[in-house]
Amino acid sequence: MTSLVAALSRLAGQAFAAEGLSEDFGQVQVSDRPDLAQFQCNGALVAAKAARANPRAVAEKIAARLKAEAIFSQVEIAGPGFINLSLTDAALDGHVGALAADPLLGAPETGSGRTVVIDFGGPNIAKPMHVGHLRSSIIGDCLQRLYRANGWHVVSDVHLGDWGLQMGQLISQIELDGIAPIYFDANFAGPYPEQSPVSMDDLETLYPRASAACKADPARQEAARRATVDLQAGRPGYRALWRHFVKVSEMGLEREFGALGVKFDLWKGESSVDALIPQMLEDLKARGLAEMSEGALVVPVARGDDKKPLPPLILVKSEGGVLYGTTDLATIIERVREQDPDLILYVVDHRQHGHFEQVFRAAIKAGYQGRAELEHVGYGTMNGADGKPFKTRAGGVMKLHDLIGMATGEAARRLAEAGIGADYPEEERAEIARKVGIATIKFADLSNHRSTDYVFDLERFSRFEGKTGPYLQYAAVRIQSILRKARGQGDAPSVPAIHSPEERALVLQLLGIGAVMATAEAGRAPHLLCEYAFALAQNFSRFYGAHHILSESDAGLRASRLGLCALVLAAMTRVLDLLGIEIPERM
Repeated sequence: MTSLVAALSRLAGQAFAAEGLSEDFGQVQVSDRPDLAQFQCNGALVAAKAARANPRAVAEKIAARLKAEAIFSQVEIAGPGFINLSLTDAALDGHVGALAADPLLGAPETGSGRTVVIDFGGPNIAKPMHVGHLRSSIIGDCLQRLYRANGWHVVSDVHLGDWGLQMGQLISQIELDGIAPIYFDANFAGPYPEQSPVSMDDLETLYPRASAACKADPARQEAARRATVDLQAGRPGYRALWRHFVKVSEMGLEREFGALGVKFDLWKGESSVDALIPQMLEDLKARGLAEMSEGALVVPVARGDDKKPLPPLILVKSEGGVLYGTTDLATIIERVREQDPDLILYVVDHRQHGHFEQVFRAAIKAGYQGRAELEHVGYGTMNGADGKPFKTRAGGVMKLHDLIGMATGEAARRLAEAGIGADYPEEERAEIARKVGIATIKFADLSNHRSTDYVFDLERFSRFEGKTGPYLQYAAVRIQSILRKARGQGDAPSVPAIHSPEERALVLQLLGIGAVMATAEAGRAPHLLCEYAFALAQNFSRFYGAHHILSESDAGLRASRLGLCALVLAAMTRVLDLLGIEIPERM
């Protein structure tokens, strides 16, 4: 379904074209001054500059053509050439009726026939997930939900960190501890045991100890480096041990991602492209794109217009090991071969922007990206009240599992405090608390522009009032309750129509869903969905406070208002689902 803003832009574009100007000048947007008009078109100012004409004179010609359209109740010129537009209630009724009948609920279908690969998550094998993984996980998940809703073919990849120095540190630590000598016996021909010699709890203890030892002792670090190189070279015992690390770790990761409601199409890691690397390196060397520098193989990526010198992408270190840049470059080759995407998004901390700039430039230089646009979708940090990265009260890194537990506990306390669900079965109360706790975490994060740092305040974001996830859940549950009661008294919704200013405001908000989905996609901007959902809830609250619904004596008006309630619930459910937030049946 074409969004209302897009339909108005097409009309305005035709008016500009009729005056011999580009249709592109006809872009319409929601008015910055809703007290003056519903929509506005600012194209006359830009068009006048291009045509070397008076802006207001251009605006008058465009306005005269738009006034001939019966859908407008107002076409006025403001200031030097802004065109203010408002629609008749009849026109709005027609559009909202079409929205109610649209099975896609206004989704813009911007991705029809297109494929996007979204790389997010990125936890490391053998380490528990912590709050530092939160933003990538829920921003990436929101984007994959949004792109799917907008008609894209989406392939999401967790892209595990499973091939770096930490693997060598663990392997060498296990050898030193004598835990599983069979994996280090050069004469052993296999097969290796199917049961892992270490559990996830073991790995959580072993890795910090190994990492600290390597930092303190150069000889210990050298042993880890050698183990890493041998692993990457294919030493059988090391590969078998590494496979145990991956399998054991994935079980824990699936639990954590599952708690957040996050799923991936692919569970690949850096290691998945190991077989592609030798051929890629030979190709780069043969074409003169890679060169030796201080014993390392690199791809120069600096450009003459760089404001700051960009270092070359290191592919192979002097001692023979590969780096993240090597596997990231090979992963682009793999994705282009397997998915042939139009777009690849990397949802990773903005502090990694320099790394991705190097990788993208190398890929483009070598022609590995195919038709795909490569983009780093960076984000800021989640901070505590002190403005520093969020930690435990003791100052340590907080595990994601513990954060979810905290939010769920706070949600349970809030529900009990408000007397919500006191007579519900214990299992249902626990499930509601879980959904509210996850909503608290997700909305707190996604409501901020992804590029900014933000302070996570559990007490503030768990409230049932204000701009919070629980508030939006409660608003949706209230509408569910209204519709249930309506069914109980034999009332059915009809096509919504405008009879009051509050209904008009609500209809206009509803008709903006397609435009906000398109804009959020274009800007990779989940916060716009949060703003839309909050504004929709507020407009519904005003409508609900001003009108009778279930007690309305006029049957036709009652059915129309129930239809409006049903459409608001559908829109709220759609947007909250895009945010990864579930709505309880009751609260």
